[in-house]
Amino acid sequence: MCNDYRLHVDVASIVEDFADLKIKIRFAEGRPNIEARDDIKITDVGPIIRTVEDVRGEGDMVQRRWSWPGPNKRPVYNFRSEGREFSSNRCLIVADGFYEFTDPKDPKKKRKDKWLFTKKDEPIFCIAGIWRKTDDVGEAFSMLTMEPGPDITPYHDRQIVILERDAWADWLDPSVPAKSLIRPLVPGTLLVEQVG
Repeated sequence: MCNDYRLHVDVASIVEDFADLKIKIRFAEGRPNIEARDDIKITDVGPIIRTVEDVRGEGDMVQRRWSWPGPNKRPVYNFRSEGREFSSNRCLIVADGFYEFTDPKDPKKKRKDKWLFTKKDEPIFCIAGIWRKTDDVGEAFSMLTMEPGPDITPYHDRQIVILERDAWADWLDPSVPAKSLIRPLVPGTLLVEQVG
């Protein structure tokens, strides 16, 4: 399951991409300083775009911790989407790549093989997420997961929910049913390359 993702794109480029979709980005906490990173890992801070209550076509960009402590204190960084509606606390997690890990092809290798997935012909994509506030860490986000689509099946038995661009505004609108937006991507949408 996804426990590492990438973001090389700056805030101005993200705002421009959202503007192309007629989604205005607000900065309620000020414009964040987002540095290019190859690896954003569990408990790291990353940018998310949250719903602006009662306003369609806008989102609020903030930086939050990836994962909140679960009942057993283990981090909740992925959250199953099946059978849930997510009628509040939705967010978009901005990325330009994510990683999956498989057993090494070379039996002499101790580390798992690392695979980078990017979206064909798109500089960024958004992962469907939710956020919540906890006493332990404050506000934090988690990525939603689903059954794997055709591009992920050879690498993992689950995948994160990657939303099509035309669904970003709908995800930020909790009145739009989540199950109408959560679906596998068309085969060949994701490019994959081994990076480690």
